[in-house]
Amino acid sequence: MNVLSPVRTRLVLPLLLALAVTGCQTVSPARPATALMGTGDLGLIIERASGSVLVINTTSRSVLDRVEGLGDLSHASVVYSRDGRYGYVFGRDGGLTKVDLLTSAIVDRVIQSGNSIGGAISQDGRFVAVSNYEPGGVKVFDSSTLELVMDIPAEYTDSTGKVKRSKTVGLVDAPGNRFVFSLFDANEVWTLDMNAPETPIQKYKAGDAPYDALITPDGRYYIAGLFGEDGLSMLDLWNPEQGVSEILPSYGKAEEQLPVYKMPHLEGWAIADGQAFVPAVGYHQVLVANMSDWSLTDRIAVQGQPVFVMASPDNRQIWVSFAHPNNDVVQVIDSQTRKIIRTLEPGVAVLHMEFTPRGEEVWVSARDSNEVTVYNTRTLEPVATLPAENPSGIFFTSRAHALGL
Repeated sequence: MNVLSPVRTRLVLPLLLALAVTGCQTVSPARPATALMGTGDLGLIIERASGSVLVINTTSRSVLDRVEGLGDLSHASVVYSRDGRYGYVFGRDGGLTKVDLLTSAIVDRVIQSGNSIGGAISQDGRFVAVSNYEPGGVKVFDSSTLELVMDIPAEYTDSTGKVKRSKTVGLVDAPGNRFVFSLFDANEVWTLDMNAPETPIQKYKAGDAPYDALITPDGRYYIAGLFGEDGLSMLDLWNPEQGVSEILPSYGKAEEQLPVYKMPHLEGWAIADGQAFVPAVGYHQVLVANMSDWSLTDRIAVQGQPVFVMASPDNRQIWVSFAHPNNDVVQVIDSQTRKIIRTLEPGVAVLHMEFTPRGEEVWVSARDSNEVTVYNTRTLEPVATLPAENPSGIFFTSRAHALGL
């Protein structure tokens, strides 16, 4: 493993916050900490078109501030430090930005690759890992300083014997201070053990073209969606010596598949009452699988191709968002009856949903309506609307205490 010196842009003093990061980026002045404040009800909303994030408060349903200068956020995600104070924002341009939610300031920023696709923070909070398309591989940084700790090229040998680099996808944190990720081009799943510096990498053969993945809430199963075939690949992290197995291998094969406008996000899977609620690729269905044997037990007809299928914290409701052209609505499913109980219209181009920590409300972003709508999960009625510039991902600090988020 090679340790490289990434291109760094440090923004650590308030006097430097107004300087350009790359000659054209600017950063909002730090918000003075005029009052004591915890972080448990804070979060970040991605404003994808403007390269900015909103610092929000879920209790007051309010926007506290905007932080600018985060680069290309067209496919951005966020993880949090253990105390919930710092958000690590992964940008599509390879940017890794550390944001202080209490001062609304960029603490540090690293351009660590040419094209990245998300990341994760380790179980102990010491390391932040980034998954890269270009160059293919994973880089691991010290969460305090953003100094590079590991550079792991995703190398594989193709059918002609040539060594190449694969895009890496589906990067998650796992128990035991591990990271797990998939190699799209190599059809493999790798685990990275941060407690085993001598032999940190283990490799497993997976299905055809894994494109995204999730880890179950208990941290046991890593499941990768497959772009090149029906079904999914699963690695049991309690028994990794068994290798990767295939689950739901034949769903959708009995009928003609529709054009796929947007691939589902597996991190938005719902796990409720021993069942996994899975977005079907290319179908207007949510699949239900029994997690004891991963057999397909039901298909729930919905109004479009599902992208996010998310369970409320109490697992009673399943909220579903959709791909273009039917992406202006959200449908709510009762997990017990598996019936649609409400169809909501939050705005044009719904992109993301996030439940408050105890699930009394859910925030929904509508990119082309430039707003975020807050719904009461008991009444299913809107209780607040917040303006935002082309909002996409919504990430609350409660994620700091959950695996795989």
